[in-house]
Amino acid sequence: MRQSAWCLSFLALSLLLAVHVFHYDAVAFDSLDPTGNITIKWDVMQWTGDGYQATVTLYNWQLYRHIDSPGWVLGWTWAKKEIIWNMVGAQATDQGDCSKVTGGTIPHSCAPSPQIVDLLPGVPYSQQTANCCRGGVLSAFAQDPSNSVASFIIIVGRSGNTNTSVVLPKKFTLAGPGPGYTCSAATKVPKTRFLSPDRRRTTLALMLNKVVHLCLCSDMEPCIYSQTQAQKAPSCCVSFSAFYNSTIVPCPKCACDCPTNGTNVALADTTNQLCIDRNDPHPVLPTSKSTGIVAPDMLYCTQDMCPVKIHWHVKVNYQEYWRVKLTITNRDLSRNFSLWNMVAQHPNFRNFTEAFSFSYKPLNPYGPSSNNSALFWGVKFYNDMLMQGGPDGNVQSEILFRKDSLFTLASGWAFPHRILFNGDECVLPEPDQYPSLPSGTIVPRVGILVLLVVVIFALAALL
Repeated sequence: MRQSAWCLSFLALSLLLAVHVFHYDAVAFDSLDPTGNITIKWDVMQWTGDGYQATVTLYNWQLYRHIDSPGWVLGWTWAKKEIIWNMVGAQATDQGDCSKVTGGTIPHSCAPSPQIVDLLPGVPYSQQTANCCRGGVLSAFAQDPSNSVASFIIIVGRSGNTNTSVVLPKKFTLAGPGPGYTCSAATKVPKTRFLSPDRRRTTLALMLNKVVHLCLCSDMEPCIYSQTQAQKAPSCCVSFSAFYNSTIVPCPKCACDCPTNGTNVALADTTNQLCIDRNDPHPVLPTSKSTGIVAPDMLYCTQDMCPVKIHWHVKVNYQEYWRVKLTITNRDLSRNFSLWNMVAQHPNFRNFTEAFSFSYKPLNPYGPSSNNSALFWGVKFYNDMLMQGGPDGNVQSEILFRKDSLFTLASGWAFPHRILFNGDECVLPEPDQYPSLPSGTIVPRVGILVLLVVVIFALAALL
């Protein structure tokens, strides 16, 4: 008996560990973007008197996760006592203590662990370099590949001026702009080739250090993006409705947080989320005591407290097609979403026909046979900015699908399996709450209908 009890205890512990590991992998690994990563390249271009000049480039290979304003923050720790003499296309946020540096030139930064940010648009041409000066914004690769790269030039001192004396930085960090990214150790890779402006000459970097951020492609790279590390709670939720049922299935209660009424109360420097009573005719937005600005994610009080709500409405059922209306609502009273995007996963995307007001791109991470997901984003200069909460704080489109033998309205098939907004997972209603068909309604699959029609015509011909 004791041996049986011990075996049962061991089995229970193993199951708990398995659940824990599965949960961690589910958060860290994204099956729709299995090779998504942000790669940092450090190319030493030429030697100087006491160091070198390097070109640092950030490549965003993530299909649908972008870095929005106020932009990326790249950090590292110097291996020795290096300083930054100058930078072009970016700047260090802190100059640090440069009192021990002799000579007439004042360094750009003497911080042992500098934090680097992109320059804002409109800086003088002499301070610019290729792919710089966008305020740290990096577009998702599938959405806008031309703006998914950023770079800057850095002149490093006190590091030696030969290939054997230089030790490149360590302990890279990346904020985008908040937490969530964990960086792997730097590794040397083959030298980068640079093409001249006339595209007739190729030059090599002297030495290159490569750091892979958010590499989700294999266990060999220990750097991942974790949504649970980036935020304590989800930031979006999904509601459902359909033409055949008058019930609207709302976002789950407390999907992102639970309401805490903070009307006319100054927000302390805390992570607790406050909300405003919608019936208050003159609401006062709580502000941060330290900055005096409107606190982020300031919402009207709702049962789910999600800054973004996505509504999927099954609108029409045609003979050969069916139509869905998508509405994305920003409830945040203090924030716009530029370059927004949404990912939806549904088995009928292999028969996707048209999106009427959104840009569309299929996501096939495992080849054409896996075409069950799609990326949507706004049309430039039309609805690519999701405005802050209010009358204009929403974007809408209708999408059209062609039917195939799998089509049915029964058992919630017409609703998506997964929704992401700006790369983060949204909370969906429970399956048993999906809009149900009217009692006694029979919705056979298209293939069965076709078979019945063929049988009827065959019997009529025989008679």
